[in-house]
Amino acid sequence: QVQLVQSGGGLVQAGGSLTLSCAASGRTLGMAWFRHAPGRQRQFLAFTSRSGGNSYYADFLKGRFTISRDNSKNTVYLQMNSLEPEDAAVYYCAAEVSNNGEGCYNALRYNYWGQGNQVTVSS
Repeated sequence: QVQLVQSGGGLVQAGGSLTLSCAASGRTLGMAWFRHAPGRQRQFLAFTSRSGGNSYYADFLKGRFTISRDNSKNTVYLQMNSLEPEDAAVYYCAAEVSNNGEGCYNALRYNYWGQGNQVTVSS
């Protein structure tokens, strides 16, 4: 059993930046970030392999977000820049401990989820 504890959400002005953190209680393989806004489907944002050597992003982010991880701390980060009101959502980290063959953009790939952080962007 792995627990994921998130931190770092909050309120930011449009154009600003936030960094989310997700600390895992144990060893994980790939980790990812998703978000869920009211009235919208959950969206894949970014994925990083265990080594951090491979990362994938949703095309719509256009380079504004960066995922990274520190395995010495069992922590994954999401640096978010140039935030827009449309980025407001609850953000979730996710972790896999075994590879079930699903794509990294698919929520079904992940075994564990964080508790979610609200991100609000004011215009």
